[in-house]
Amino acid sequence: MAATVLLAATVGQLLLATLAPDLPQFFGKAFGARLIAYPLLMLAVPTVWTLATRLRGGGAAVPWDGCAVLMVPFLVDVTGNTLDLYDRVWWWDDANHAVNWLLLGIGAGLLLRPARVRPRWALGVLVAGIGALLAVGWELAEWATFIRHGTELSTAYTDTLGDLALGTLGAAVAGVVVATRRDP
Repeated sequence: MAATVLLAATVGQLLLATLAPDLPQFFGKAFGARLIAYPLLMLAVPTVWTLATRLRGGGAAVPWDGCAVLMVPFLVDVTGNTLDLYDRVWWWDDANHAVNWLLLGIGAGLLLRPARVRPRWALGVLVAGIGALLAVGWELAEWATFIRHGTELSTAYTDTLGDLALGTLGAAVAGVVVATRRDP
């Protein structure tokens, strides 16, 4: 199952980063917190989906395709740090925010598919809005965990504004993709 592979690859790299914090690409980037937060976030949707389904008395299966797409950005983020792409490739952080929020939006769209939101443009706006909220939440978490007391505070404002803009753009593109995609 793709979700299991994504989770294992992410946790494996998080363990490496936590056990080798002196490597420059991991230093000061809150990998101890990520080791706890990322797996919990990656498992949140399937867990809530399962609990909600049981409470309703239904047998709706977890939409693993949507869950897997939601898990990819966590792996991309950790892999970018493991390979030191954030410091070695000047555009990596920007591309990461745009593409990861595109993926989060597509994942949200896959999860919302059974709801049959109409009209289709409303689904697109919903996906874009969810993505924008996730971008704000992500930036708040970055600030709380490693920016406010770290070495990146002097450039944080400009970086955060750019990250929010690119994350929202990625989510908006996902909204357009989801809204214009034909139902299977």
